[in-house]
Amino acid sequence: MKQQGYTVDSRIVLRLLGLMVLLATISGLHYLTTTQHDEAHDIYRRLYYIPIVLGGMWFALRGGVSTALVASVIYMPHVLYQWNHSPEIQLEQYLEIVLYNVIGFLTGFLTKRERDQQLRYKKTAEHLDESYRTLRKQADQIIEIEEQLRRADRLSALGELSAGMAHEIRNPLGAIRGTAEILREDVAKDDPKYEFAEILIREVERLNGVLEDFLRFARPAPIEPGFFQLNLLVREVLDLVRQQASNSHVELNFKAGEIDEIPGQAEQIRQALLNLILNALQAMPDGGRLTVATRLVDNQARIVVADSGQGIAEEDRQRIFNPFVTTRSEGTGLGLAITQRIVQGHSGHIELVSRPGAGATFTVCLPAG
Repeated sequence: MKQQGYTVDSRIVLRLLGLMVLLATISGLHYLTTTQHDEAHDIYRRLYYIPIVLGGMWFALRGGVSTALVASVIYMPHVLYQWNHSPEIQLEQYLEIVLYNVIGFLTGFLTKRERDQQLRYKKTAEHLDESYRTLRKQADQIIEIEEQLRRADRLSALGELSAGMAHEIRNPLGAIRGTAEILREDVAKDDPKYEFAEILIREVERLNGVLEDFLRFARPAPIEPGFFQLNLLVREVLDLVRQQASNSHVELNFKAGEIDEIPGQAEQIRQALLNLILNALQAMPDGGRLTVATRLVDNQARIVVADSGQGIAEEDRQRIFNPFVTTRSEGTGLGLAITQRIVQGHSGHIELVSRPGAGATFTVCLPAG
């Protein structure tokens, strides 16, 4: 610890040297001045109060009493041998020595009490600060629990709705696709109607994909106990998106940490990771860099997905994991919601760090054992 260029130890040494110099200087004035100059001696003996008070202020009770005793011992021979011819003056000198010790004790005692009080205030302030942090943490937990309950209510209603929608939408979609394929077979490839049939089939497939996402989010598959190699799974996912990344001029980097098998269902984690990586690629339509890293921290397996895209605005970061929230016109808003549901189902969580214009970093934290 340093204060004004000096360490605490050096300040103590300097203060001790200062007290010694003051005591030696005042004592030298006494012993070098003859008793005929009694007015000067009256001034000199009162100068002892300066080092005594300083000793009490600097070193509390021990410093005040010690400095007073040293001053008394140094001054006593002067009283005994130089003022013995004047008993009335000698008695006054003895009373002065008594006052030295009284002042040293009082100064040191008051300083010690003030320091003890400051220490109590400091401890009280630290305790209040700790209590405040604890209350703040508990309040954040309560808010998070309330948000989870609201989310659970919405998901419950969504699950009930999805059961009926599955039959009501899938059956017509199947019929439309079958009809479109029949029509396409009866039309030549150079006929404009052939292209219309192709568009119809593609749109049916897209709607079916939206329905699958909706059902996957509303009714997630149960997690089957098992273990999988995390780094191997990440490499497999990166292989799936490598061509898409190349088409978008996105550079893929993988930094594999030393992680053994971790518990969980590989297929679900693959789906969650694929959603994050596809979102990252879509955030870099003009190219960029995508870095995926794995590491083991405090018995947690962490998967970091960092892109160099435009980042996520503050107002969107607060709700980006909510269902049907998307920043893309063609998105369904279910990808990140499904990802979070999968990660939470594995007793994990997702962290997001992003600044507009500086990319986004998603960190998936999963139990490693």
